[in-house]
Amino acid sequence: MATRAYILIKVKTGKTKDVVAALKRIAGIEQAHPCFGRPDIFVFINVQDERSLSDVVISKIHAIDGVEETDTHIVAE
Repeated sequence: MATRAYILIKVKTGKTKDVVAALKRIAGIEQAHPCFGRPDIFVFINVQDERSLSDVVISKIHAIDGVEETDTHIVAE
């Protein structure tokens, strides 16, 4: 069964547009929206399982220049 989650991302000042562009190139990310306030970006992701989610967050999202923190919330239903 697929794993869906919201990922809240804090980025370095001035990096939001670049981070959003990089996020949109990652497989499984269906939406990436910059927002005013905290967090700086809301992401919705749909991947195969929790292992895939972990791989994307740790190996891909955290590797993007400008990403400072992530907070992942797996959809319960």
